[in-house]
Amino acid sequence: MQIFGVDIGGSGIKGAPVDLDRGDLAQERHKVLTPHPATPEDVADSVAEVVGHFGWSGPVGITFPGVVTSGVTRTAANVDKGWIDTDARTLLSNRLSLPVTVLNDADAAGIAEMTFGAGRGRKGTVIMLTFGTGIGSAVFIDGQLVPNTELGHLELNGHDAEKHASTKVKEDEDLSWHHWAHRVQRYLTHVEMLFSPELFIIGGGVSRKADKFLPLIDHVRAEMIPAELQNNAGIVGAAMAAAGS
Repeated sequence: MQIFGVDIGGSGIKGAPVDLDRGDLAQERHKVLTPHPATPEDVADSVAEVVGHFGWSGPVGITFPGVVTSGVTRTAANVDKGWIDTDARTLLSNRLSLPVTVLNDADAAGIAEMTFGAGRGRKGTVIMLTFGTGIGSAVFIDGQLVPNTELGHLELNGHDAEKHASTKVKEDEDLSWHHWAHRVQRYLTHVEMLFSPELFIIGGGVSRKADKFLPLIDHVRAEMIPAELQNNAGIVGAAMAAAGS
């Protein structure tokens, strides 16, 4: 069975039909730049462009970089503040003229990794962290998701952790892998102190280069492994959520 998944990020919006039997993209994904400012209406237009690229007609799962409850977006850290308390499900469904499911982007990525990727069959506490424009998180207890955890907004050095250790910060400050790995390590040890996970799954686009920074991280007791679905995890998880709604 195929369902369409869209992943809205702070820098790009990407999507593709997903083969839910394999847990992989059925076609090469299509990506457009996230509009700036990333207002609800402009983002909805960009999502429609991605979906329209495939001529898709059917259910669509869509991720959002913030807290989502019952299809309503409650926070907007890396997009326009107009998203706060927007009924995103209705907005996007009306724009696409298709049934839509909306969920947190890291939750979607985590669902995909726990089903088809690095977290398959893992029990206990597993935390998926997605490093990108910000830091997203998905927490699982014996395979069950605790939604909308937003651990990228934990305080670290007096600021949101994602303002200190996201991939965007690495690029903006031109940090070396060693310097950035040290920041990620401080963040991981803080999260570990709070939640004592058995496993960290490291996702986002930077997971493709895990060999450049994960070996540089120590003083973390939990196992650390890169996401297997890498930057496609959000698309796959969005489609899974739409199939289950």
